[in-house]
Formats: sequence, structure tokens, C-alpha cells
Amino acid sequence: MRKVALVFVLAVFVPSLVLAWLAVRSLQDQQFLFERQQSLLYQRVTDALAGSINARLTQDQQDFSTLTESLYASNIVTDATRQRAAQAADTGPTALAGQFDRELRERWPLADVGFGVTMSGSITCPRPSAGLAAQQFLLDNSAFLGNRETAVVYWNVNNAVTANGTYNNGSYNGNAGQNIVVSQKNAAPNNSLQNFLTQNSVSQSQVPAQNYFAPKAQARSVYPKNSYALDSYANTAQQVGDNLSKIVPAEAEFRQLIGDETDGMLARFLQDQLRLMFWHRLKADPNFIFGAELNLSRLVDTLQDLVQADPALRDEVCLALLDDKARPVLLSRRGFHAGWKLPLVATEIGEALPHWEVAAYLVDPARVTQAACTAELTLGLLIGVLVLAIGIGSLLIVSSLNAELKLARQKTDFVSNVSHELKTPLTSIRMFSELLAEGRVQDPARQQSYLNIITAEAARLTRLINNVLDFARLESGEKRYQLQPCDLAEIVRKAAQAFRPQLEANGFKFECSLPAGALPVRGDADALAQVLLNLLSNAEKYAGTRKEISVQVDVAGSPAQVAVRVLDRGVGVPRGSGDKIFEKFYRAHNSLSDGIQGSGLGLTIARQIARAHGGDVTYEPRPEGGSTFILRLPVTNPTA
Repeated sequence: MRKVALVFVLAVFVPSLVLAWLAVRSLQDQQFLFERQQSLLYQRVTDALAGSINARLTQDQQDFSTLTESLYASNIVTDATRQRAAQAADTGPTALAGQFDRELRERWPLADVGFGVTMSGSITCPRPSAGLAAQQFLLDNSAFLGNRETAVVYWNVNNAVTANGTYNNGSYNGNAGQNIVVSQKNAAPNNSLQNFLTQNSVSQSQVPAQNYFAPKAQARSVYPKNSYALDSYANTAQQVGDNLSKIVPAEAEFRQLIGDETDGMLARFLQDQLRLMFWHRLKADPNFIFGAELNLSRLVDTLQDLVQADPALRDEVCLALLDDKARPVLLSRRGFHAGWKLPLVATEIGEALPHWEVAAYLVDPARVTQAACTAELTLGLLIGVLVLAIGIGSLLIVSSLNAELKLARQKTDFVSNVSHELKTPLTSIRMFSELLAEGRVQDPARQQSYLNIITAEAARLTRLINNVLDFARLESGEKRYQLQPCDLAEIVRKAAQAFRPQLEANGFKFECSLPAGALPVRGDADALAQVLLNLLSNAEKYAGTRKEISVQVDVAGSPAQVAVRVLDRGVGVPRGSGDKIFEKFYRAHNSLSDGIQGSGLGLTIARQIARAHGGDVTYEPRPEGGSTFILRLPVTNPTA
């Protein structure tokens, strides 16, 4: 049995547990993939919106360049003013004219201040007399535009420019400006120029030391809830702890920044406020640079039509345009509130609006988690049910196997017991019948005694054979009873009288207490008599040294039941075997080792017959030692 159970565990149960463990691991991966798919979906939305905003800003820049050329062509900036500016270039910055600032603000609502500057650093406009906005602009930017100081700006971070070439998105061009901007794509935070040059095969001697700056990465203002963020520069997965911005600050002079380009954007922070500038180099006179400082509030208003969620996602996600302090300036859902620094996903706008982000927030933050948890719970329950089914099935198989092995042993014991039971009475019958047949016993009393023994052994043999035959019929379902009204008291009396000689001959004290009246029941008289004989035979076999047996009959209960009790002072039933003794082939005492006769079928047949009559046979321990077996049957109406 142990070997079979071990083989079963190793062949079935352990592999099942391994498969269950793999399923649970796969379930965890499925949850991660589910949440990741949701994040990727919304990430594409924010990426597309950031791209649209950048495209709008590029279009605004082109509109500014077109307007600047148009104003110049309309002689807003006159030949005379250009001539005076050129003559004054050697002596210091000079305002070319006030027309550009005024006309630009009138024709282009996005402009807060329009300015002009020469490559030598002379500021031609605005004039201080143009108002407080112009005065503040000159105070903040005159030294920077005049190339007298460097400023921290966010400029063209996706391109790397060297003194003799430009590194644009991985391709090197040989004709570039005089400055270098090292992008995050080509240098880790705090990398030196030497590292950049080494990576891109550029000689240190090609780059003047005073004309470059190395960017330093900064932390983003938001912390997306994605478990991992893809580092687009190294193509590796990094944890949120490395939540660095792709837009890096750089420090340089205005002349270094614009180089030979015709137009562009400049973003810088002054008094912790973002200032965005557009600039354009005149085609007719490249020495003149005209630009505008934008009004961010009006610029944001023009982006309202872009910050809208797809109709299919409006009920799921709210899109927000966040400034550099992670404060919402535009929302796709009015009145929406969230932890602005903790979006589900976010995308940086770019160098035009540094540290500004397009973020996506779940309208119902628990929806993704609930959906993932529901899927996990469903699959987890399914896996659990399957594992439970495997476990229960394994236990049932092992239990059934154990029962079959036990039954096989009991059948073997049954054959041995029945063989012994058949041999004993046959031996006695043969021996005493031979003595009588040969005339070797002349004493009439002894002859009568031998005849009584032969009769008792024949009856014992008959009961044994009947038990075996009845058990076979019960197992096959062929046993039929002839149920009819009968007197149970009379059946008990006849059974006691038939069994009394055998008990008294073996030295038993036998008492039978019966009521005076009849006990009407409906049943098969022969079958009920067999039940009583089996109980008396069982009491005889397990009597031990205290040979006392009594039969008591009474009526009690509602509805009324007649109870026939067979009591003895024998060895009793071991604790825990009170129900098992009614199982087929089960014996609380082994006949071969304990010397107690029996086949293990008497009590099984007695209970089956009693239950077929609507009653039962039960066991109770008797006070002061011994056993009590009780046959209970329902009492019927005598007239029925």
C-alpha cells in the first residue's frame, strides 16, 4: 500500500502541484501584461498628443518667421534704421526701431514682446519707452542677447552639435556651427565632453573648450505609475527611481545657440517662470535676428482643441497638460481632480516647453486594478478548483485503493474463516455420527447427548451457509422478502427456544424476557428469526469467561417501535469499532489468532435485513462490561 501511494504521489500529485505552481506564476505574468497593455494604450495617446502639441508649436514658429519676413518686406524695419544700426554696431547695442515690437503684438496675439538683435549683440528693439513689459524684458534678457553672459536654456536636445560637425539622431554632418550641445541620447547624466567625443569619433582638438557645455539630467516633475520606464537612450528597462527627464538644461551664450540656423525656439526659466522665445534670422540680412517672447497663457489657450481624449476613451481617461510644477493648465474633463504628480502615464512635450508633460489619469483609478484582480481572481479560483479537484481526486483514489486492498485482505480472511467454520461443525457431525453408527456408544444418555451435538452443529452449519448465501443475494440485489403481518414476540420466543439447548449445553446462563401480549410488525418471519439467531450466535462467540446472555423486548418511542435487546457480559467491542463491526468481512477480533469463530458477515446481514424492514440494528456498550445489540422495528396496527 505504501509503495502504491508513493508511486501515485510521484506520478500524479507532485506533477499536478508543479503545474499548479507554473499556472500561478503565469497568472502573475498575465496580470502584469494586462496592466502593461493598458499603460501602453494610454502611453500611445499621450505620445500622440505631445507630438500634436509640438507640431502646433512648430507651426506657430513658422507663422512667426513668415510674419517677420512680411513685416520686414513692408518696410516696418526701414533701410535707414538698418543703416543706423550698422553704423552703431561698433559702439554698442542700439534699438533699430519700435515698429517691430508694436506691429508684431498687434498682428500676432501670441507675442508678449518683440525684439531685434544683431549678431554683434546690439539690441535694436524693444525700446525701454515701449512700456513695462519691454523694460522687464530688457532687464531679464539684454545681457544674454548681447552675448555678455551665458544662460541656462533648453535647446535642441535631440541633436548633438560639435565645432566642426553636427550629430543629428545618430548621423554625423561635417558643416555645423561653432558650439556643441550634448543630448541625453548620447551622454549619461554628468558625462564629460571627452566621453561624447570618444563615442562619436570626434577629435578633442576640433572643439574649442570655451564653446561647449555638457547637459545634466534632471528629475521629471511627475512620477508615472508604470512599474518600469523604457530608457529610450540605452534601450533598457529602468525602475521609476531613475525617473529622469529627456530634456536637459544647457548653459551657453545666445550667439552660440543660434549658430548658422535660420530660426528656432529658446526656452529658459527666469524667477522660476518659463519664458519661451521664437527667433528668426532675416533672409535679406542674416546679421539681424528678430524674435518674440510668447505669452504662455494665450499659447495654452490655443492648445485647448488638442487636449481632448478619443471618444472611445473619454469615460476611461482624463488627459491633462501639466506645467513644470506638475499643475494642470488644460484638462479634457472639466472639474476632474487627481494626484497630478502621479499619473498613470505621461509624455514630455519637449525642449519648447521643458518639463511640461501630457499626462493621462484614470477616471476610475480602480478600474484597471479591478479588471486585473477580477481576471486574476477568476483564473486563480479556476486553478484552485482544479488543484482542489486533483487533491480530492487523489485522496479518493488513495482511499478507494486502500479500501480495495483492505477488502481484498478481508475476503482472504473470510475464506480462511469460512473454511475453518465449515470444517469444525462437519468434523463434529462426522465424528459423533460415526460413533453412533458403529454402535460404540451404548449409554442412552450419551447417545442423546451426541445426537444433540450433531443437531446443534448441523444448525450452526446451516446458519453459516445461509449467511453466505444471503450475503451473496444481498450483494447482487436478488434478495427478496415476503413481508406480511407477524408477531415479533412469537418470533423471538421460537428463536430463543431453538438456541437455548446449545447455550445451556455450553454452560451459558440464558434469560429471555418477553411481554405478555403480541408485538405486531410487518416483515418476513424467517428473515427476522435469522437476525435474532445471528445476534445470539455473536453473543455466544464473544462471551468470554462470563457466560451470561439475556434477551429483553419492550416497546417505546413515538411512533412506537419494538426493541429487542441481546445483552452479554463478553469481551465487548474495542473503542472506535462500534460502526465498523457492521461492515462486511470486518471482525474486531481475528478468529484464527484469538480462537473466536465467525465469518464477519453475521452483523452485516442482520443490519441489512433490519433496514429492509424499516428498522435497524445498533450497538451499545453495556455498563460493567459486555455488549448490547438492539433490533428496532416499527410497530404496525394489528388490523392492518
